[in-house]
Amino acid sequence: MQTFKVATYNIHKGVQGLGPARRLEIHNLGHAVEQFDADIICLQEVRAFNHRHARRFAHWPALGQADFLAPEGYTSVYRTNAITRHGEHGNALLSRWPVLTQSHENMSDHRFEQRGLLHVALRVQAREVHVVVVHLGLLPASRVRQIKQLHDYISREVPADMPLLVAGDFNDWGSTISRMMAGVDLHTNVDTPAPTYPSRLPLVQLDHVYARGVHIVGTQVPKGGIWGRMSDHLPLLVELAWEQP
Repeated sequence: MQTFKVATYNIHKGVQGLGPARRLEIHNLGHAVEQFDADIICLQEVRAFNHRHARRFAHWPALGQADFLAPEGYTSVYRTNAITRHGEHGNALLSRWPVLTQSHENMSDHRFEQRGLLHVALRVQAREVHVVVVHLGLLPASRVRQIKQLHDYISREVPADMPLLVAGDFNDWGSTISRMMAGVDLHTNVDTPAPTYPSRLPLVQLDHVYARGVHIVGTQVPKGGIWGRMSDHLPLLVELAWEQP
């Protein structure tokens, strides 16, 4: 059975802690991302730049975080979701397979939260796969509207016969989003939840990989030790296999 691996990780902009205790974790995150050995890595809360942090941290990378975190031989794709006073942040995808196309759509539901989706088509093991990276809103009603927008986007932009993955931070503490995704034949590891939040004492799975045209054969959440320090989320690693014709 031919498989491939996908990771999704909210990296909390590469910085952890509050006030004077705030610390730079982007270098540790770089080692972590390399350890995934994943074919596709989906990242949320990624910065291309932040002037305040660049002044504060002596070792702030000169590269944008997507390029900085990409292991050797990977292609990075990044799009901004939110503009802030000192910088910006968005979603990224790192791929060891060729990138065919990329696009972005604004998913902001109200003026207090700037959100977006990143859509990348890849050639994985000689097959075309579409990947959508999302980071949904904090309000339940916003998430419902964003999922409806996502469904419209998929029906418009992703061929129905193509394998599809939707990965990211869904911010859903219940089962509403999973039910809505199942309604369009996108499924996750709902039978065996893998808690990813909060990282120091994971209680709920906010991070998911939803799949259509491929099926999930295994999940893993690295935890303990440094994994609880690098971000407020833990990464989710998913192994997928092609559906047989």
